[in-house]
Amino acid sequence: MHHPVSRLAVLGLVAALTTPLALAQGTLRIGMTAADIPATTSQPDSGFEGNRFTGWTMFDALTMWDLSSAEKPSTVIPGLAESWAVDAKDKTKWIFKLRKGAKFHDGTDVNADAIVFNFEKVLKKDAPHYDARLVGQTLPRMPTLSGAKKIDDYTVEVASSEPDSFLPINLTNLFMASPTAWAKTKSWTEFAKAPVGSGPWKFVRLVPRERLEMERYAGYWNKARVPKAEKLVLMPMPEGNTRVNALLSGQVDWIEAPPSDTMAQLKSRGYQITSNPYPHTWPWQFSFVEGHPTANLKVRQAMNLAIDRDGIRRLLGFQALPAKGVVPPGHPWYGNPKFDIKYDPEQAKKLLAEAGYGPGKPLKVKVQISASGSGQMQPLAMNEFMQQNLKAVGVDVEFDVLVWETLFNNWRVGSKDPKSNGAHAINVSFATQDPFFAFARFYDSRMVAPRSVNWGWVQDPEMDKLVAGARGEFDAKKRDIAIGKLHERVVDQAAMLFVVHDTGPRALSSKVKGFVQSKNWFQDLSTAYIQ
Repeated sequence: MHHPVSRLAVLGLVAALTTPLALAQGTLRIGMTAADIPATTSQPDSGFEGNRFTGWTMFDALTMWDLSSAEKPSTVIPGLAESWAVDAKDKTKWIFKLRKGAKFHDGTDVNADAIVFNFEKVLKKDAPHYDARLVGQTLPRMPTLSGAKKIDDYTVEVASSEPDSFLPINLTNLFMASPTAWAKTKSWTEFAKAPVGSGPWKFVRLVPRERLEMERYAGYWNKARVPKAEKLVLMPMPEGNTRVNALLSGQVDWIEAPPSDTMAQLKSRGYQITSNPYPHTWPWQFSFVEGHPTANLKVRQAMNLAIDRDGIRRLLGFQALPAKGVVPPGHPWYGNPKFDIKYDPEQAKKLLAEAGYGPGKPLKVKVQISASGSGQMQPLAMNEFMQQNLKAVGVDVEFDVLVWETLFNNWRVGSKDPKSNGAHAINVSFATQDPFFAFARFYDSRMVAPRSVNWGWVQDPEMDKLVAGARGEFDAKKRDIAIGKLHERVVDQAAMLFVVHDTGPRALSSKVKGFVQSKNWFQDLSTAYIQ
């Protein structure tokens, strides 16, 4: 029998099908720039791309970044900890009050015992779950972290080796894994085959170098971050045109870092191009090792003046901003440096002549770079452009091109290590949203390899003093001023060859809805869904 359907009923059905909740179905597939799936051990590798894709998806930290806005800068907000405070009498101790009701994907509680377990995996060498590989992916990002102990079921005391106001920010990088899941295998290698965290996405399947599949965790404690899509699939695609072809063919719905010369074509075919200036910079990090030409301040300044940053921006389809330092002018940390980083090839030649180089004695430098990788934008094209700029002022640049993971590991061992192959600079881009990542790990003399990524062996007592002053300042406004003084020193010493700041371009299918591109290296994938 035929039953007529009223117009109101039809409209109601349409409305139901077009609400975000009803659209929380389908599979979101992303083409990453990484050459392999980042580690799923709870402490990802592949730099911050690993944190973005296998950290913030499946795991949580005590503190986290607010990624909800495309307009305002991201700040650190509560994660598994509802609140925290430094001990007024002993500023090496912090008290973290944990969130009640958060559970791991296996149904076990996220409590103080679980949190301490995760601190011990990178700090307690005699603990059965301690793992040096996890240490290498964690402690260089928080070198003052020294311990954690349970106060009660939902309170943890965290200790640092010295007063460190950066610590709550650093702890965004210590992800919490289920102790119960680890105990079933007693091996992080085996745990990684079926990882269990407390994040908004649950592990489903991993095929190395091919794909990582996750599904929505409906029981996630933060209801605003319960994923809108049913499934998330990550695919490693280090080559830019491969990513574009995968998007055009419908193999993926979203690609990171589309090559600039493909953006007009993608737009014309109805794809979304999203971008947003955020705290991320793309430089060459210089070696200060005695005997290296880059140990000479005039050489470093000359190389900074040789680069046509507007030309690089054109090369990138203007998906970048020119860099005058670690952070741009107007930033609370910019300060008032005296050295003005700009395109001035004649002054560059003059400085090189003063350093003893010229037509009869060209400066020769070697730079380790990657062909692709986390946050590296379009490294081959950009580096070749810079090579021509530098050639024009009398600098011959030789590239040592490495796979991203090899380059990243070399970054940790330092310019004195044989793996650096005599390089005078290394090209690794990095996020600048917190003061440790932007400054301390590069310029504090205690951060030389293997403790952190002072790759160039910068040994500057003035920088050490400025880093200590910023780290020991717990008043936010005074800390900004102290960091500004440090930034002045970094720019005036031309400690890096500053090139551009990234705007994070992405290309998305028109079917992708709900994505909010925050002003941060990390992004919240839980808001995106397929219509």
